[in-house]
Amino acid sequence: MKAQNSAEIIKLLQMRLHALNDVALTLKHIHWNVVGPHFIAVHEMLDPQVEQVRSMTDDLAERISTLGGEPKGTPGALVAERHWNDYSLGRAEALGHLGALDLVYTSVIEEHRAAMQATEQSDPVTQDMLIEQLRGLELFQWFVRAHLENSGGRLSTAGASTETGAASQAAEQARNQP
Repeated sequence: MKAQNSAEIIKLLQMRLHALNDVALTLKHIHWNVVGPHFIAVHEMLDPQVEQVRSMTDDLAERISTLGGEPKGTPGALVAERHWNDYSLGRAEALGHLGALDLVYTSVIEEHRAAMQATEQSDPVTQDMLIEQLRGLELFQWFVRAHLENSGGRLSTAGASTETGAASQAAEQARNQP
């Protein structure tokens, strides 16, 4: 692989590493702050997701090192280099958190897909790793969305563009269900 390609892939992977470190922390934050009648289902659903996302971060960091880079895994590096805001909910009902988490997963999946496409020609090994990670991330989003969908497949958060908006829509639908 050419040095220039390697440097570009390292930069791309570093942002994926930041994103997944952020997701792992966000999942634990939700795990600690979820309340309401769906508490135990959501609380127990999140720990396996945290474990798998943390494994994904290890794979990313090792790939960065393999390509000659230096993975940055400190909170300061994450905060300094990210382009997204902190997760916006604190203590909240389970469906509200899941509504917000769905948007988090959507963003991470979209950026992972872009990274996967960017590595198609230059680094199929990295692309393969990203594809496998997407498989897991999309599965987790499906788990989240199963709580937010009606039997017709409509998401309670449809059209929401902010975490707080998605949380509000999900909570409202839950209150209005028989």
